Amino acid sequence: MVGLSARDAADAKAPEVLYLGGFGRSGSTLLERSVGELGDACAVGELVHLWERGLGNNELCGCGQPFRQCPFWTEVGEVAFGGWDALDADHVASLKHSVDRNRHFGRLLIGSRFGSFGRRLREYTALYDAIYRAVAQVSGARLVIDSSKHASLALCLRKGSGSRVRIAHVVRDSPAVVYSWTKVVARPEATGDTMARYTPGRAALWWDSYNLMFSLIGLTRIPLRRVRYEDFVRDPLETVRGLATWAGSASDPADYINADVVRLTAGHTVAGNPMRFRTGEIAIRRDQEWASAMAPGLQRRVRLWTLPFRWRYGYFKRRGADSQVTISTPLDRGTTREVNSREHSRHL
Repeated sequence: MVGLSARDAADAKAPEVLYLGGFGRSGSTLLERSVGELGDACAVGELVHLWERGLGNNELCGCGQPFRQCPFWTEVGEVAFGGWDALDADHVASLKHSVDRNRHFGRLLIGSRFGSFGRRLREYTALYDAIYRAVAQVSGARLVIDSSKHASLALCLRKGSGSRVRIAHVVRDSPAVVYSWTKVVARPEATGDTMARYTPGRAALWWDSYNLMFSLIGLTRIPLRRVRYEDFVRDPLETVRGLATWAGSASDPADYINADVVRLTAGHTVAGNPMRFRTGEIAIRRDQEWASAMAPGLQRRVRLWTLPFRWRYGYFKRRGADSQVTISTPLDRGTTREVNSREHSRHL
């Protein structure tokens, strides 16, 4: 019998990882949680924010407990590193800044694995490998879902990681996304804080940029599957079932998705849209609030600014493509003034 190499042995122990990528406010949180309800899956939220929001600020886990008091994440830290305190937070932040920013996208895309950059890349992604393995061990899952969304982290994981990573590129039509970025959305896990906001022009630019980056990733040999959020809204069961099968899950979402209703239990997500705290039955239905809230002229400009990718993703083929999920808790509508975007800018 031929023995396994050290790398093969490590890969044999690695779980399947489904990475949800794309521009924010595209519905990735609900999609992640819907896939995360599979019997052999575990959703961890936006793991890219674990270092600052979890370890640094001790913000709330999706289960409602502060990160450092959550039994699940405490055990994950023990399994992965012998405890979270074993990590040098400043060093991790330095590693992240040096390799995991969108400004490094080109370098990552062409496969820079050598020299000091390559060494930092492998050290940085080894942290994620350890966490993914620990999450799988603690939860008993064979599939870990990470909805970090950032294109640079997606490439970091594919280029420097030992985990088996598949990328789901989540797309939502631009007018609905741009409108969402102008709204004031409270972050219940951080008292007094709100999610980042952008002006319509800035949001449209980032919609184009993120979709360009993930489209370029799709031209490589990296396993990537595009998921239109509107298709998820239209047929949640088949969308989740197809994604789950592609990602390697053996479970059937029919156990908790019925027509346009998904049944969610409490999870252990480290960051994401506030709906990550919702549990119970959630109705998935169309919401056209943006259509009446956005001035017609602005809607036309947004469509013009984002025209190439709207055409590429099929948003000219039929009406009703701007569907979204309505959550029962209303969100306050704000002005289009750009506020609280410092955290997102740090990733550029």
